[in-house]
Amino acid sequence: MAFKLAVAVSEEVNNMDTQQQSKEDEQQIRQPLTPEEVSPEQKAAHQKALDHRDQTLNPGDVRHPEKSVEEKAKQVAVDTADITGDRVVVPTYFVVDDPEEGQKALHHVDDAEEISDVIRQARVNEEGERTWR
Repeated sequence: MAFKLAVAVSEEVNNMDTQQQSKEDEQQIRQPLTPEEVSPEQKAAHQKALDHRDQTLNPGDVRHPEKSVEEKAKQVAVDTADITGDRVVVPTYFVVDDPEEGQKALHHVDDAEEISDVIRQARVNEEGERTWR
């Protein structure tokens, strides 16, 4: 009987953990990382911009300071095939959690040094889980 109670409690705790993780996932900003996740509207806008021969910037490299963090998170700088034919998606902004400022979007070119600093802070513990300093 004690074993059944322990199993029931364990299942309830796991269920609560799953629900908590689900709530956290809903609050987390999701960025497109595969070609399928890039919106058709954004793909069409990139193609239209690329059709103009006087283009000096990749359409995805253009900064939009007026956009919200959520909107910036969806902006893609590159959505194309690499030399091997594999599709590559690079976000224009990388969303990071700053302890002082909260979530902010770092531009992949203009804020590259700060992005590198954030990456350097990443560590992996003994269980293989990523932890942050």
